[in-house]
Amino acid sequence: MNCVTAILVALASGLGGTAARADDVTLGSVPPVVVKTVPEAGAGEVDPKVTEIRVTFSKDMQDKSWSWATVSEESFPKLDGKPKYLADKRTCVLPVKLEPGKTYAIWVNSEKFGNFKDADDRSAVPYLLVFKTKK
Repeated sequence: MNCVTAILVALASGLGGTAARADDVTLGSVPPVVVKTVPEAGAGEVDPKVTEIRVTFSKDMQDKSWSWATVSEESFPKLDGKPKYLADKRTCVLPVKLEPGKTYAIWVNSEKFGNFKDADDRSAVPYLLVFKTKK
């Protein structure tokens, strides 16, 4: 077994048993992952006038199924409506009211909550989105 194969086998094993061998890893067999966020993770100068957080996944997702989870009450944004998916079925939008000079931390799925699911009922890999608004 070469190094790349060993890494793929280790990766597949860590995906909750979704793939038994490296040869079985396909786009269809692995859980969805976050591929883009707006604001971008790690951003430190986000305009506090931003009115929504967008998370885009690698696969089509189940509508009306999400887990926007708190790290703490203080770091979770105030909501300004209900979440929804865009027509692309991959981008979930969370309407928010942000405050200036504040750091936000939001789990997109977590160890306890896994309701962001693809069309095949696979929970997305948990993702921690952290950003800070400018003063």
